[in-house]
Amino acid sequence: MCGIFGYVGKKPAAPILIEGLKTLEYRGYDSAGIFVPGFGVVKSVGPIANLEKKITSDIKGDSGIAHTRWATHGPPTELNAHPHLDMSGSVALVHNGIIENFRELKESLVVQGVTFKSDTDTEVLIKLIGSLYAGNLYEAVKNALKRVRGTYGILVQDEHRPDVIVAARMGSPIVLGVGADGNFVSSDPSALLTHTKKVIYLNDGECAVIKKDSYEILNLAGKKLQKNPETVEWDLESVQKQGYEHFMLKEIFEAGEVIESTIRGRLILEKGKVRLGGMDAVLPKLASLNRLVIVGCGSAYYAGQVGRCMLEEYAGLPVEVELGSEYRYKRNLSDKKTAVLAVTQSGETADTLASLRSAKKLDLLTLGIVNVVGSTIARETDAGVYNHAGPEVAVASTKAFISQLVVFAMLTVLIAREKGMSQAEAKKILDELNALPSVIKKYLSDTKDIKKIAKKYSGYKNAMYIGRKFHAPIASEGSLKLKEVTYIHAEAFAGGELKHGSIALLDKDFPVIAIAPKDDVYEKMISNIEEVKARSAPILAIATEGDSHITDVADDVIFIPKVHPILQPIVSTIPLQLLAYYVGVEKGLNVDRPRNLAKSVTVE
Repeated sequence: MCGIFGYVGKKPAAPILIEGLKTLEYRGYDSAGIFVPGFGVVKSVGPIANLEKKITSDIKGDSGIAHTRWATHGPPTELNAHPHLDMSGSVALVHNGIIENFRELKESLVVQGVTFKSDTDTEVLIKLIGSLYAGNLYEAVKNALKRVRGTYGILVQDEHRPDVIVAARMGSPIVLGVGADGNFVSSDPSALLTHTKKVIYLNDGECAVIKKDSYEILNLAGKKLQKNPETVEWDLESVQKQGYEHFMLKEIFEAGEVIESTIRGRLILEKGKVRLGGMDAVLPKLASLNRLVIVGCGSAYYAGQVGRCMLEEYAGLPVEVELGSEYRYKRNLSDKKTAVLAVTQSGETADTLASLRSAKKLDLLTLGIVNVVGSTIARETDAGVYNHAGPEVAVASTKAFISQLVVFAMLTVLIAREKGMSQAEAKKILDELNALPSVIKKYLSDTKDIKKIAKKYSGYKNAMYIGRKFHAPIASEGSLKLKEVTYIHAEAFAGGELKHGSIALLDKDFPVIAIAPKDDVYEKMISNIEEVKARSAPILAIATEGDSHITDVADDVIFIPKVHPILQPIVSTIPLQLLAYYVGVEKGLNVDRPRNLAKSVTVE
């Protein structure tokens, strides 16, 4: 994996391909390459700037395909970078995903005299396609993919037919962009916004034959499909930095606007009700559930854990939270009154998607909380909620996580009202949720104290995060952010678990970030902080404004506004995001694109 871009049209392709790859840089990569018929393949290791330097002549071709790669099969080298060529050297392929049976395919090709130069599964696929190619590129791709097991999003192009690109998808996103000066194709709709907002999402098992003024969608059986373009809601400005030093900082500071977008048109304040249009059809089923299983990965998993606290506390609904990478392999003992809720920013997370499909096989009600309209999980769930957070460019999730918590708060009130929550109690929550954007915008108007504290804590090699109840998963999310963007080893525990083993780690060089707002477990958290203090560990507390006692037990304090308990985790998250950001900047790291990470994980 990681980023795919293609163009066939009326303009010189090379600059468009390079621009497309730059738009996809946020996804993370270690090498890049392009193929332009009539010019051939150019590849390089490292940033796209290295690739640009190697393109020394004027490329006249008006079509081509391009790729940014995160190494999976084989290290990041030019030989392993995409595009790869067939034996003739004239048919090129770029590929996201993993071909699981590449070894057996490779063995059969070697018997036929096919040779290989790289360590990749991708080279096996293009040489399989080349071995089947007899003049019709789509037929060759279709017949090759029938022999493949695994996931793929691919573009294929023939040197001798520069007017055609063949795309195909199975488990890894591919989206067409229908433009005035040609047609485009990418793994991410954000890369298309410079050229068009009219897009067509391929489903699994679908192919596209793309020309400059036409396109055709077919399945692997050769049947033609009718698919009309959709309009992307985002605009180009939303994926630009707008004066911020990094995308991550911009996206943290967008928290207020994100909440406004997430709640817009969904709160009926005078009645104390929530309207989630995507859930209307299944609302009676939601109210009668015996159990809800929330599935997610990374930050989405931690959002699900906060959601569990909300739903159990206020809606009385039993909830389990499962890792997407594990749920599909469990023996799931579920009845027909169990629903599975997939939480994912991209809507393409491979592990979460596989878990969702496992639930569908059990004929369970499937739901989604998804940010990307038209994504696979959004299409495959029975019902769901869009975040409306807009595009998130930095690899470490910030604003998408905030919007997921907001959706969980709304979902909780929606279900709780069906199960007997009073109008007055619901109205109190929703009034505060409606006011939350203003609270957060005011809070973010002055972050200099957090920046100063981050400088102090940037020199440590380890950190521990603790919290209780709603804030135990927020501690895990804070720990994850620090790991992602600073490479500092960080762990997270429920505060009460310290004495059950992890406290052995603590000394003067092992700081603890304690999330201790004034709530119903505040006194318990103070006791946990006292335990930390007795071990001489530096203590940074996240505490409620006006808490005069916290400064007696903590070395440093970041104060946050007090809001309704169900909303407090949303506010508590923001200083943890800023702490990780400022520590990463202090260490001189690329906080937007941390090493070894990809934005959308579309392989298992």
